[in-house]
Amino acid sequence: MNPIVRYPKQILSLLILSILFLSSCSESPEKFFDITVLNTNTINDFASADLARHIADEAKEFPDIPSSKKKGNEAVTKINYQIQFLDQALDKIKKLSASGDEQKEIQKLSTELFEYVIPVYKNEYLAYAKLCDAQAAQSDKDEIIKSIDAKYGAAFEQKHNALMEKGKAYAAEHNIQVSWGQ
Repeated sequence: MNPIVRYPKQILSLLILSILFLSSCSESPEKFFDITVLNTNTINDFASADLARHIADEAKEFPDIPSSKKKGNEAVTKINYQIQFLDQALDKIKKLSASGDEQKEIQKLSTELFEYVIPVYKNEYLAYAKLCDAQAAQSDKDEIIKSIDAKYGAAFEQKHNALMEKGKAYAAEHNIQVSWGQ
């Protein structure tokens, strides 16, 4: 007797479990996009005056506003939180089960981008944050920011733009609604 006819419930159960397992192994296009492309919003201001200003603002005190009194580690704390978030984002990107050449390319570009900026946050931006917390001379802080821009700015733009180009095509192909800031 045919085993399918003999054990229909078991075969059906196995088939359903297999489908559930396979579907849980790959992310939806939206989730894939969110993790690989949308998460880069947190680093859009890399190697910019805006990021430097945001870090410096963490250490600003105003003499006439007592609630603005700082402990002296606010800028470093902000950078440490940023590093933690970036490390987690990179981990999520690496754990994705990309299927197809398009997803694999986007995953590769996103990984490269995060791996490029994380060491700069851990070194240069952390050093900058320490100077901000210590209320160091503006010229010392400016030197680090100019160095970051000179060393990393152009390559970051190239990597970021390559990912955005692929991300836009992927979003359009999968009907993912995205506001690209235009």
